[in-house]
Amino acid sequence: MRPLLDGIELPQVQDITEDERRALAELKPPGMAGSVLQNLGRSPARFVVRGVASGPQASAFVDELQARFHAGAPVPFTADIVADAEIDVVQIEDLRLEELAGHPARFGYTLVLLEHIEPVVPAAAGALPLDADLLAEAADLVGGLTAGLEIVEQLSSVVRQLTEFNEALGRQGTSVLFPPA
Repeated sequence: MRPLLDGIELPQVQDITEDERRALAELKPPGMAGSVLQNLGRSPARFVVRGVASGPQASAFVDELQARFHAGAPVPFTADIVADAEIDVVQIEDLRLEELAGHPARFGYTLVLLEHIEPVVPAAAGALPLDADLLAEAADLVGGLTAGLEIVEQLSSVVRQLTEFNEALGRQGTSVLFPPA
């Protein structure tokens, strides 16, 4: 099977390299000799495809690759190396082109393809299965908190007015409220 990128047959592919990495976190529990590894899954797979396009259709092929690269959209990818990995859609992360000397209309190309993983769509706010009692209790707590904040705001206003009143009396030589420290 010849590699296909978004319906474009990649001519004269000379090398396809796959780079897959697993994310591991090393945890060192206190009082334990050694460490524990936690598997955090894997990073998206990366493929590097190198080949040569030559002949009269080489310029059109290069233009199509550049158009797909500049679009930046995920594209379907088919090749023997990715068939077992079940990777169908990739993004073109990097594209390098060079015109090869010695033959007219001969281009070397290097594609760096990154596996496209569809982002998880968060659930709608109303779709979460919340217990009605828990939701009512949370609403009561939030209501009490906002009422308490309003009282604190009113008290700070009263304290500010009393402070201004005390300063006014202090200028007259008398201090009734808030004796000096």
